[in-house]
Amino acid sequence: MSETVAVAQDETGAIGPGRLVLVVGPSGAGKDTLLRQAQAACAEDHDIVFPRRIVTREASAAEDNIAMSPDEFNRARDHGDFAVHWEAHGHSYALPLEINDDIRAGHAVVVNVSRTVIAALREAYANVVVVAITAPPEVLAQRLAARARVSDGNIANRLARSVDDASANADVTILNAGSADYHGRQLERVIRNQSWHE
Repeated sequence: MSETVAVAQDETGAIGPGRLVLVVGPSGAGKDTLLRQAQAACAEDHDIVFPRRIVTREASAAEDNIAMSPDEFNRARDHGDFAVHWEAHGHSYALPLEINDDIRAGHAVVVNVSRTVIAALREAYANVVVVAITAPPEVLAQRLAARARVSDGNIANRLARSVDDASANADVTILNAGSADYHGRQLERVIRNQSWHE
């Protein structure tokens, strides 16, 4: 599998002062579920932004992305419309360039990204918080099987995907094996820069 990353360069150095909250974790960990809960809880807070990812895959009930064809994606990338883009699982992913304006305005920007882009984003942005969401292997397998999304491809390949978790250097880890409501509240507290322990 080919994974590449590119980050829009900022002539003034690391982009801040707002926080970039990176949500990462293996397929089936429940990232989208917890993100939806946190987004709903933060809906009235205009200092917290949940931008939609651009993906060369159709949007679904489980994932509210902006769908682009590969050709459209390549044109947008070449035009400089993305803050960051990467390849994973046979698809192209990107975050819109507008997140830089939100971060410069002091907002918290919350995004679901590949673990492979963390190092580059830590260099490009001044205030990065990495939240790793994970679950036991048997739970991941059950969730992927239940999701049955055609674009997921081979589930065994997804489960076997090898990315050095130590390189993610997560600031917070949420083991999402219990109540989604409970873990969604944990994620919300991290986003709000509050203590996440109860």
